[in-house]
Amino acid sequence: MSKKKIGIIAAVVVLTAAVSVTGLWLLQRGGGKGSGKDKVYVESVASITNTGAGVQNRYSGVVEPQQSWDVKKNTEKTVKEIFVKEGDQVEAGTPLFEYDTESVKDEIAQAQLELEGLGNQISDYYNQIETLKEERAAVSEDEKFQYTTQIQSIQTSIKQAEYNKESKKAEIAKKEEALKNAVVSSEIAGTVKSISENGIDPNTGQELPFMTVLAVGDYRVKGTVNEQNVWSIPVGSPVLLRSRVDETMTWTGTITEVDTNTTESGNNNGMVYEGGGMETATKYPFYIDLDSAEGLILGQHVYIELDVGQSQPREGLWLYESYLVMEEDGSFVWADDGKHRLKRQKVELGEYDEELAAYEILSGLSKEDYIAFPMNALYEGVATVTDMAEVDYTAPLYQEENGDIPVDEGMPEDDMLMDESMPEDDMLMDEGMPEDGVIDDGASNVPTTDTPADAGVLE
Repeated sequence: MSKKKIGIIAAVVVLTAAVSVTGLWLLQRGGGKGSGKDKVYVESVASITNTGAGVQNRYSGVVEPQQSWDVKKNTEKTVKEIFVKEGDQVEAGTPLFEYDTESVKDEIAQAQLELEGLGNQISDYYNQIETLKEERAAVSEDEKFQYTTQIQSIQTSIKQAEYNKESKKAEIAKKEEALKNAVVSSEIAGTVKSISENGIDPNTGQELPFMTVLAVGDYRVKGTVNEQNVWSIPVGSPVLLRSRVDETMTWTGTITEVDTNTTESGNNNGMVYEGGGMETATKYPFYIDLDSAEGLILGQHVYIELDVGQSQPREGLWLYESYLVMEEDGSFVWADDGKHRLKRQKVELGEYDEELAAYEILSGLSKEDYIAFPMNALYEGVATVTDMAEVDYTAPLYQEENGDIPVDEGMPEDDMLMDESMPEDDMLMDEGMPEDGVIDDGASNVPTTDTPADAGVLE
């Protein structure tokens, strides 16, 4: 066999091996691309078009009354009885709790005895002065000075006693007022939100009001915003509120205050995505006046979005352009094929809404379809999931999306479709073949298996 033929045979063997390796690698990559680890999150078109996902930051909020009343307890008094419990509805004038007044009554009685004693003392002082005046009139001029000094001293004592008498009267009046106000009644109609008998927050150690009553009537919504987004919600901005339970239930309102002087504390429970990521930065409260509170419940948690027109009902199906892939031959979305696999699905576009950054979908898509947010590394056939927790962001798909080139164990590096048995420097030869230039084209010169190992170089 000629050298040329041997090279061709070796090339065919190598190419066959390369094709086999490549085929196995492509098979492992899911029919031409991807990996069994690749999974893509899809959500319903109905959910996307209802929530404005992908174009609007979303903030958490809670419905609260326009007014609340914090009841502070007199630390010098003891509470005898509490008449209400948390959650009770109260009217203005409803008794909330009562102070223990037995000790106050005793204090008033004691103060009255002391007041009476001061009055007797003052009378005695005046009697002493009258006596000294009579005695002074009967003595010589040299002795009168001594009596005058005594009288002046007693007059000073009278002034001190009269001052003490007035102070004791004020003390008694204060205690009598406290006795009359032993029962504390609600100043507003509302709901008893909290009762803190020890007056200390066990988690933070901060002082708490003894009771808090939330007013009935008009509601407002208190939201929280992180420090990165606080400047993107200016006062006066219209907002759209959505129920966390049913996002088709919406309300509208206006931001009336953004309080950057107060920070919100607490754990991270209930935190939501703002601008594409879970935020743990400092949060500030902001407040919303509602156009209508019908259907809202005190304490209800809601989502808050800036209203850029998504609250206005529109005919047809409108999809945000960020979900569309535009190409020369048309537009498509990455959609679930009904078998939990991703496919390119062509759509026909209509009008474009600049405020919403959305296209009208004329055909090719319905609200019942599930679609994925486009990525450059997406491919047909990748597995789809509706639970974001099932997505493995370390999978090859996401490495490739982030600019990393995934290398499977079954695929040689540096694009070399070769294994360890292949010679280096592109030599299509194995150890059993003579070196180049030592054989000619004569078939008789090809060694056989019977050739001795020490036969040497063939001539």
